[in-house]
Amino acid sequence: MRGESASPDARYIANWVADSGDNRNLSFVIIDKKNTKVFVFDASAKLVGATPVLLGAKVGDDSVLGIGQKKIADVLPEERTTPAGRFMGEPGRNLSGENVVWVDYDAAVSMHRVRIVDPKERRLERLASPTTADNRISYGCVNVPIPFFEKVLAPVFNKSYGVVYVLPEERQLAEIFASAYDPAEKYGQARAPATFAAR
Repeated sequence: MRGESASPDARYIANWVADSGDNRNLSFVIIDKKNTKVFVFDASAKLVGATPVLLGAKVGDDSVLGIGQKKIADVLPEERTTPAGRFMGEPGRNLSGENVVWVDYDAAVSMHRVRIVDPKERRLERLASPTTADNRISYGCVNVPIPFFEKVLAPVFNKSYGVVYVLPEERQLAEIFASAYDPAEKYGQARAPATFAAR
């Protein structure tokens, strides 16, 4: 991810996916919850784009059982988490008919355009701020800037599946991605696979 600011965990997972082919020749997304940032890659592990995002208001790595069956008004503050893990993302539509990318359909977690439902939430301002401290506001979904969703994310997932890697913020990375490894350690530093550059 040369030329793009990314955490060690995000680089670790990106390099592992590029080396192992865990994405199965599909486009993939890495959601770095600690840094509230999304990275989108094509099937050959080339970085297509990255952007700050808004995430679940509650810190945590698991969804509450049955959360996807609840009405949005019934979701408690402590249940508003963005789950960590490896998911098969797919294009679809939510109950409002809006096109989204489903991350975990059963838990009703998706990536979608940022919505201005309540101006008091200041979602656009939160996205624009330089800090990650105010990027936790959603019910669990990943809120993406509208231009990024339409120009980067939607074309990548246009009528096609992709893999979504959501990095943990409380649990250990190895606990969520047990098969992940550092290519530099696998091959030795001199033979480590090249990382990918933004296009």
